[in-house]
This record gives sequence, C-alpha cells and structure tokens, in this order.
Amino acid sequence: MNEVSNRQTIRAASAEARSDFDLDRDHELAEARAEIARLSAEYDDLKLLYAALMEHGEAVEDQLAESNLALQKTQARLDAELADAGRYVLSLLPAPRTASPVTDWLLVPSTELGGDSFGYHAIDDDHMAFYLLDVCGHGVGAALLSAAVINVLRSSSLPNVDFRKPDGVLAALNEAFPMETQNDMFFTIWYGVHCRSTATLSYSTGGHPPAIHLRTAADGVVRTSQLITYGGMAIGAFPGVDYELKSFVVEPGDRLLILSDGTFEVNGADGGMLSVSDLAQYAAAHGDEPSQILEWVRSMNGTGPLPDDFSLLRIQF
Repeated sequence: MNEVSNRQTIRAASAEARSDFDLDRDHELAEARAEIARLSAEYDDLKLLYAALMEHGEAVEDQLAESNLALQKTQARLDAELADAGRYVLSLLPAPRTASPVTDWLLVPSTELGGDSFGYHAIDDDHMAFYLLDVCGHGVGAALLSAAVINVLRSSSLPNVDFRKPDGVLAALNEAFPMETQNDMFFTIWYGVHCRSTATLSYSTGGHPPAIHLRTAADGVVRTSQLITYGGMAIGAFPGVDYELKSFVVEPGDRLLILSDGTFEVNGADGGMLSVSDLAQYAAAHGDEPSQILEWVRSMNGTGPLPDDFSLLRIQF
C-alpha cells in the first residue's frame, strides 16, 4: 500500500514538474517570438530608412552637381571680366617712346588686378610729364582708383592746376581724391616734369619711393642718386598737405628709373628685404633695363609670384 502511494506521489510530482517546464518553455518561446518580431520591425524600418537615404542622396548629388556647374560658370564669367579689366588697365599705359626722351617699362601685377599704374605725356611743346602711382591694396577697387587718377593726369583735368608744377599737381590730387570718398583707399605717387629748353627735371613725391637717377661719368663709372621729396604724405590720407618741389639739371645719356615699392621689396640673399639702394647698386653695376632688373628681383624672390606689383619706368634723356 505504501509502495502504491509512493508511486502515485512521484507521478504527481513529475506531472507538476513537466507542467512548470512547459510553462517556462512557452514563456521563453513567447519572449523569443516577441524579440524576433521587434527585430523584424526594426529591420523593416531600417530598410525603409536606407531606401529613403539613397533616394535623398541621389537628389543631393544632383543638387551638388548643378551647384558645382553653376559655380564653374560664375567663376569663368568672373575670370573673363577680370581679364577684361586687366586689359583695360594695360590699355591706359603709354607705348614706349623711341624719340628722346626714350622710355621703356614693365608692369607685372602680383594678382589679376593691381593698384600700380604710370604714364607720360607732353604737357606742351617744351614740357613732358612722367608719373607712377601705387594704390594701396589690390583687386578691382585699387585698379579702378588707379585708372581714374591716370585718366585725370593724362587729360590734365584738375581745375586751376598748372601741370608743369609737380608740387601743385600733388596738392590738387590730394584734395580731389580724399580716402573718405575712395573706400578708404589712398595712393602714393612720383610726379616729374622735364623742361627741354632748360634741361631741368622738376619733381615731387607723395609717400612714394625715390626714383633712381643714373649718370655715366667720363671714366665709365655709373653714379647713382635717389630723387625724393620729404614731408609729403600719401595722396588722400590727410587734407591740406603741402608738397615739396625739387629739380636738377639733366645731361644727355642720363637714365631715370621710376618705380613702385613692389620692385624691390622682396627678400634678398641674406634673408633681409631689398632696398632702393640695393636696386640702384645692381642697376649701376649690371644694367638698368627693366626686364633685366625683373629677372634679378625674381631670382631673389624664389618660386611663385612676387609679393607685390612690379612697376618700373625707365627714361633715357
């Protein structure tokens, strides 16, 4: 009897254990199915997101391609306009003279458009003007101001000004082009007038580097001097400035180099910046042709463009 009862008890316990196991298994299976369903839903969402991103990415690529093409067209148009502006600035420069005084020159902008310009023209039968100016900065604004000043000088269009008197010309320019009305731009200038009948050259400078005068003596030695006036500020910087006037007698064979600071402000062989005196010494010893001086300056500068506009006007009397 006890044995039968034990068997029944064991069977009941076993049935109860199987029931608990089945419940646990069913619960785990339910959780597994729920996790699979959740992951499947996330996978479907990811597929939809990926498809949307691919579609959006293609649209973005199309937009980028269109924008890039538009930028290329705009850049090409700007390059063409800058080239036109550069040609216009160069068209203002005078042709080299073969009659006395003989002229030769070089202008090499450091960018598409620079602020340097120069010119020379007969004021009357006895006087000829020579001038070189350097507007602060580069680009379209500097080039426009440079062209405006050159046109004023070439046409002698300053009212009540005797263009045979350099100090008066600079004072009038200073009043006509105040930096407040020129987008805060000013310029430096060297302006000289040669009188044939007296063989004199009168000149004034406004914040500009000196011109270099070269004279070959009877012994063949080339002697140099620097032509500059002091006290005159850059044109447009301050109103009411008086400019000094100097003059000297010109001899046949004399040469004059009128230049901008970009012609010599490069690092020399010793690492220091070249000066006007360095350029004068080179010109006296090796030659004063503009192309020759340019190659020498470039050899000092190394690779790449010069840091500033190179402008050099050579006059031989």
